[in-house]
Amino acid sequence: MSRRVLVTGGASGLGAALVTAFVARGDRVLVTDVREDASVPDGASYLRLDVTSEADWEAARAHVEEQWGGLDVLVNNAGIASGGRIDVATLEEWRRVIDINLLGVVRGCRTFTPVMKRQRSGHLVNTASLAGLVHPPGMASYNAVKAGVVALSETLQFELAPYGITTSVVCPSFFRTNLGASLSGSDTVLQSIARRLIDRSGTTAEQIAAEVVRGVDAGRPVILTDRPGRRAVLAKRFARPVYEREQHGFARRIKEAAEGAADRSTTKDGA
Repeated sequence: MSRRVLVTGGASGLGAALVTAFVARGDRVLVTDVREDASVPDGASYLRLDVTSEADWEAARAHVEEQWGGLDVLVNNAGIASGGRIDVATLEEWRRVIDINLLGVVRGCRTFTPVMKRQRSGHLVNTASLAGLVHPPGMASYNAVKAGVVALSETLQFELAPYGITTSVVCPSFFRTNLGASLSGSDTVLQSIARRLIDRSGTTAEQIAAEVVRGVDAGRPVILTDRPGRRAVLAKRFARPVYEREQHGFARRIKEAAEGAADRSTTKDGA
């Protein structure tokens, strides 16, 4: 059965892969992003949407109701990569990632929940991250907002069920995407580490998107998209000493990388 689907951040990365997967399934898809225009596959249309703008969200709701008469699936996917040690990342960086990655999802849910309540049907799909369930060092802001998306999604899972509305949260681990190119901020050490983890991943955005569509079709409340993510969640729950050992080891690697960068900077300045 064809569904009416809106995907935020759909012009690139995981968003674009999700658009392709939903279109291949036979769904009608509205692609949204902050660009003025973007190329989209046959079966999809495009609308500019900045997830930090309530006016843009209201325009998207009006567009969907005028063109389709409602919405079956909202995919709150838009987001930015962020991170940084607690004493390095700035408060402005914290505010930006909260506004986009958390409040962007909140705005989407607030905008389309009334539409879905009137329909007595619908599906909210919120892209979080494995970082919403497993919290490695050096990523405090990203971990916090993604954990917030997980908590929001679980809350809505129960709150909206009486209205026939399903809620899912998507929690992928590192996968190959252009997200690494968007990394910015004060903590260049963490940016370098994160880019290496993204580039070395054996999982593609297309693989993640295929698993998301399967999870949405099945109505799964938590969609763990890959084996490394499932393994990490199980380790945290059932093998806590192993999980803690891995996180402490990662923290030591961050410390060594930071000290190495500081030494290179001192040597360069003294040359």
